[in-house]
Amino acid sequence: MGEVTAPSSFSVGGYCRQHTVVGLHSFTAEMASTEAVYLRKTVGLLGSVCLIIGSVVGSGIFIAPKGILKNSGNTGMSLIIWLTTGIFSTLGALCYAELGTSIKKSGGQYIYLLETLGPMPAFLRLWTQFVLIRPAASSVVALAFGRYIVEPFFSPCPAPKLLVKMVTFGVAVNCWSVNWFTQLQIAFTTIKMSALVLIIVPGMIKLASGQTENFHNAFDTSSLRLEKLPLAFYAGLYAYAGWTVLNCATEEIINSKRTIPLSIILSMVTVTITYLLTNISYYTVMTSEDILASNAVAVTFADRALQRFSSIIPFLVAVSCLGTLIRGCFTTPRVLFSASREGQWPILFSMIHIRRHTPLPAVLILVTFFGLLNFYSICRWLFMGLSTMGLIVHRYRNPDLPRPFKVNLFIPAIFSIACFFIVGMSLYSDPLNTGMGFAFMLTGIPIYFLVVQKQRLPLCFIRLVPTLRLGVKTINRYVVR
Repeated sequence: MGEVTAPSSFSVGGYCRQHTVVGLHSFTAEMASTEAVYLRKTVGLLGSVCLIIGSVVGSGIFIAPKGILKNSGNTGMSLIIWLTTGIFSTLGALCYAELGTSIKKSGGQYIYLLETLGPMPAFLRLWTQFVLIRPAASSVVALAFGRYIVEPFFSPCPAPKLLVKMVTFGVAVNCWSVNWFTQLQIAFTTIKMSALVLIIVPGMIKLASGQTENFHNAFDTSSLRLEKLPLAFYAGLYAYAGWTVLNCATEEIINSKRTIPLSIILSMVTVTITYLLTNISYYTVMTSEDILASNAVAVTFADRALQRFSSIIPFLVAVSCLGTLIRGCFTTPRVLFSASREGQWPILFSMIHIRRHTPLPAVLILVTFFGLLNFYSICRWLFMGLSTMGLIVHRYRNPDLPRPFKVNLFIPAIFSIACFFIVGMSLYSDPLNTGMGFAFMLTGIPIYFLVVQKQRLPLCFIRLVPTLRLGVKTINRYVVR
């Protein structure tokens, strides 16, 4: 087929502009009929609840109990930490509920920092999210996925390569359809909660029958060391991480002013109660020594409590971790998409597939950066503190802005102070790794001036960008939002 030159349209910031494109007849016809392409509102209340629960309930509840018990010193203190970190995370989630209903853009922390504290903090958050936080978090979940698949089914041999390719399936779903992803998340969340129910029920039965010997001397302080408590809190907060996920996709939520706060409240209450019951079941069936000696706590529990059906638990846990990995391919691309739309990231990331209405380039490019880094916690909690502090700034600057959901300013103030305290304690407890994370975050400053201050780029590069953008549009059928 010969090449033709025909006018086509694509949207930039919601406005329709005309360009000349060279391509196939079918492509030019499709582009000519396109005015403005947006991310569709396809995520309802059930999908939102499952997205949050599915994001929070990942590898944390299966690997964090050991770290919390080790650093808290006793069973009673570990349960207090599980409850405290759950309440703390819920307070932070309520702050994000207000931000999500008053700032109605996708992008989560990035867009909140941009709207409240300015472009520099927002870009540093974007930089650490793309290069540091998301790869590190994904690596932890991937390791848990591998551990629970390999240990019960394939040990001492490595897992088949087909299992590794399952992550690619999740990437494909994110590229293909948001509705498909939502349905997949509902299924994964059901599997995750089923795994926890299979842990809770036998534990509660044994506890009700009088098996309470593991709770004797639950608050024995002989092994308690105050300098290790921050590490226990970090492990607990990691297990609750993921409650910010819905704010990354605000523009795709149906009736967001109602759905966001309601789904956040329902999800966090459910997760906190479930986590407490799960840990009580762990301690009912296993001693503290058993938990500390186990590399996969849920597998050890299943061997003790479920016996012939013990292989079910590691399979469900592995599927749970896989669902969390796939979720990461949904949220972070939306942040990159939002940053590109605001002019702080390469324009390639703001492209939406014409027919799929998904930020496909952002999804594909993100996957290539999954690696292993172990010092991202300081960045995560620093920017969470800044985001909730930004809520106070936003309330002060825009007192008359409609807010469908509103929290008492005492909550974001306390949450911000606590986040900064966590960062300070992290620097005190582990100055090397947290210092490296902080230093890496600061490397985003020169990148900010190179990317955002475009006039400082070499002239040859500035001329090359429109050509690359047009080529990608023509080949892959994207539009720029």
